[in-house]
Amino acid sequence: MTAWRRLRDWTEAGVGPRPQEVLLAELRRDGLLEMDDAAIDASHGRALKGGLTPDLRRQVEHGRAANHPIVDRNGAPLAVSLTSGNRHDVTQLMPLLDAMPRIRGLRGRPRHRPRRLFADRGHDFDKYRRLSRARGITPKIARRGTPHGFGLGKTRWVVERTFAWLHQFKRLRIRYEIRADLHLGLLQLACSIICLRRLKTSF
Repeated sequence: MTAWRRLRDWTEAGVGPRPQEVLLAELRRDGLLEMDDAAIDASHGRALKGGLTPDLRRQVEHGRAANHPIVDRNGAPLAVSLTSGNRHDVTQLMPLLDAMPRIRGLRGRPRHRPRRLFADRGHDFDKYRRLSRARGITPKIARRGTPHGFGLGKTRWVVERTFAWLHQFKRLRIRYEIRADLHLGLLQLACSIICLRRLKTSF
């Protein structure tokens, strides 16, 4: 209960994304963050106790929840969101771009946008291509009906590796938290640990 109370207090105080922002700045300073290319995807899993979606208006449906990260060229998580399992993956494309922090670490303006965004066929909507281009981002989104192995997977595979890193944290494999903000807090903590591990391996 002490650990749960600490998680609750830190989450309600907005601590969750702050360590990740600091670590992302350190990665950029050391040349370990490649933000020109970013990839986005979703991982679906069981929500054992159901629970609320982040907007607190709806229950997680059918006992399923989804995590949506956006990662850099090396798989470092830049931002993450949480939805019910029945929400379409593409609905998180723009919110994730908006959630990307302004990453410092070098002189000049902080970076908060990739130049190219890679995504699978689940994001194949021309509307979102237009919205991405309006933000100065070139969408590299697979089109439905195209054969596998046409090239985008050479860049997009890193987000699958990030899912593997996240699933090393057993608390994230199955959602036990009823409160969405607490589960999101655990996700953000895991993203911070992944960034810290990348920094440590560069020493």
